[in-house]
Amino acid sequence: MAIYAIGDIQGCFDELLALLDVIEFNEHSDQLWFVGDLVNRGAKSLETLRFVKQLGSAAITVLGNHDIHLLVTAIFPERIKKKDTLNAILNAPDRDELLDWLRQQPLFHFAHGFGLLHAGLPPQWDLAQTQSMATLAETALRGANYQTLLSQLYDNPPDVWTDELTGMAQLRFIINCFTRMRFCEANGRLDFENSGELGSQPTHLFPWFSLPERKTANIKLIFGHWSALGYYTEQNCYAIDTGCIWGRELTAIRLDHDSVQRFSMQLRRDNSPE
Repeated sequence: MAIYAIGDIQGCFDELLALLDVIEFNEHSDQLWFVGDLVNRGAKSLETLRFVKQLGSAAITVLGNHDIHLLVTAIFPERIKKKDTLNAILNAPDRDELLDWLRQQPLFHFAHGFGLLHAGLPPQWDLAQTQSMATLAETALRGANYQTLLSQLYDNPPDVWTDELTGMAQLRFIINCFTRMRFCEANGRLDFENSGELGSQPTHLFPWFSLPERKTANIKLIFGHWSALGYYTEQNCYAIDTGCIWGRELTAIRLDHDSVQRFSMQLRRDNSPE
């Protein structure tokens, strides 16, 4: 079985299908790992969501910030933004089935020596705590009171991890790490203002994966979310959001225990919503 991890799609369905042709994906023998942000900004979010869902066990996807945003706007339509392209999903006859499936997806997946997530991890968490924190937030998202959780996600505090965090504050921090994190301070304090290339940040900020005290430094991690970072393969990390939605490439990497192989696809057309 071949395993391929694929970067942020964000509704770029045509590029996804073209990339799957390049890697000769076989849904009966291979598996796709998606780093999240299946939807939004691109023209074919509905088609993307339906396709990944129907793949069943041939696909693993973690939740990204745009996927969370879809779940929020389905309950609170006033949260819809001008640039969102989610109406096709929200008005689809299978809307509820799709949203319920999406809400069941994990924030973190670990198998075959690789960890899959959308954004980042605080330096204080080792692998065991990362899995524990993901499970805690996933349980809340899947639970009967998930609407209450979604109603209180759109906030930044707390922005640094302590073992004393509990309740909604703890859940918000966990989800913000897994779905929004890029730069942080040396102690892991989250920054939500900077999203540019490495070196563009103020001097007190660091990319989350570069902190020397990071307890997951010995784990191979695959993530997306950071299109300005581009394809990055240092410090046991594989960043694979290569900005397809911005007219660049959609990237896949084939995972092996000792190495990865990169594939990419770019269609020369306007990716703006129809």
